[in-house]
Amino acid sequence: MSELKSGILVLDYGSQYTLLIARRIREMGVYCEVWPCNDERVGQFVESGDLPSAGLILSGGPSSVSIDGAPQLQGGLLDLEIPILGICYGMQLLADARGGRVEPSEVGEYGRTTIVIDEPVGLFHGFDEGESLDVWMSHGDAVVESPQGFNRVASTENGLLAAMADEEAGRYGLQFHPEVSHTEQGEVLLENFVFHVCGCSDEWNMSNFLETHIAQIREQVGDDERVICGLSGGVDSSVVAAMLHRAIGDRLTCVFVDNGLLRHREGEKVRTIFEDHFGVDLRVVDARDKFLSRLEGVVDPEEKRVVIGETFIEVFDEVAAEIDNAKYLAQGTLYPDVIESVSVRGPSATIKSHHNVGGLPEELDFELIEPLRELFKDEVRVLGRTLGLPADMVDRHPFPGPGLAVRILGEITPERLEIVRAADHIFIEGLRKDELYHSVWQAFAVLLPVRTVGVMGDSRTYDQVIALRAVTSRDGMTADRAHLPMDFLGRMSDQIINQVKGVNRVVYDVSSKPPATIEWE
Repeated sequence: MSELKSGILVLDYGSQYTLLIARRIREMGVYCEVWPCNDERVGQFVESGDLPSAGLILSGGPSSVSIDGAPQLQGGLLDLEIPILGICYGMQLLADARGGRVEPSEVGEYGRTTIVIDEPVGLFHGFDEGESLDVWMSHGDAVVESPQGFNRVASTENGLLAAMADEEAGRYGLQFHPEVSHTEQGEVLLENFVFHVCGCSDEWNMSNFLETHIAQIREQVGDDERVICGLSGGVDSSVVAAMLHRAIGDRLTCVFVDNGLLRHREGEKVRTIFEDHFGVDLRVVDARDKFLSRLEGVVDPEEKRVVIGETFIEVFDEVAAEIDNAKYLAQGTLYPDVIESVSVRGPSATIKSHHNVGGLPEELDFELIEPLRELFKDEVRVLGRTLGLPADMVDRHPFPGPGLAVRILGEITPERLEIVRAADHIFIEGLRKDELYHSVWQAFAVLLPVRTVGVMGDSRTYDQVIALRAVTSRDGMTADRAHLPMDFLGRMSDQIINQVKGVNRVVYDVSSKPPATIEWE
């Protein structure tokens, strides 16, 4: 708790963006934790009058303060002498608790919205009166009457209350989301709260995180028991393996499962890095036939994830039976995986399950170790560099746990796997050759469940369609299409059609997240 005492505590009311708040604050060099809005520790602090942190943030959420069962402020929370910022639903909670009026808005505000600063105080310290900002809104309710003691600090073009402040009490509200990259000057607003209002100092970094979590791993595992780490060769599981190796040494066994759903020559790369470079106890399991037979005829993406998750656990069980005292399973689960899969903190909405989160069976023979589950991809890369992992591993594009299974829309067959694997390899190598690989967050090929008419050698073809996907992003929570040169995309199309048998058409995905997700399934 010592780190949190001088940092910021976020209470999660179910927003998809909650951990983005924590991530932005950690980027400032200030420690931050996220607790469920109904965490019993909050009540304990209220009862004792002790302050858990230097400042408190109430997150957004999908609910409405007026409906039955909506998450509420814990009793006495606002009596704590601690600065509090409410964001979106959090602002509505503040308003409702202090006698303001919150109602469904006649004009909902979603996406980019322009606000005008009425009074440059509090979070708007340093801004000018009348200055406008483009911000990211996502709400159907609005505060239509300010609560007692609060001043209107900013308004939207529609005349709705966008920000409010009770400077004397240290209470602030923003109807928009300063934590998302779409909000202009959003980081400045959060910095003003963290440093100007709460008085925090920027002394926390990823080395602190590493030391804290290595100590936690040692305490959790003890002195005798062993850990199995599911190693995919991607950034996340590789960083977890390196952390565990530093924490418990040779009591770590890494298991690399060749499930037949991997990228081009993935197995060889994993062997080279972890056996030769790190000297880790690596068990390679050829389970291609098992996975592909169980996925035969499965077309629903959620069912694919469940099948893959359950089969992974079965394979790990078989390996664990050969290892004495193997009690723990370590995974490279990240926060975007968690928040899209299950509501672990507040009442958030499930978007899709991930094989290492929602796709796992309810009963496990292992106790999970997931030291990265509150980090974002770029934070994991920083952690990997801190651990001394090679750059070509740390900077690799994300790869989904279910592998190519969710990049083949429809049934998975060996033939379709070879098509998407070959197309993906051509695309990735093309990005590297043209020095575009590091300018995008993630890039890959998708095999569509349709056929199109084509002409090759004066003959009619009726073959497969490959979609290429490349996005730019900061953290994977939001993403935009990558503006790759058209001549490059044309060359990729030509190479794929000419070199991958069974493909006669290539398209490029130009959708953003939201409303789409990065992966197609």
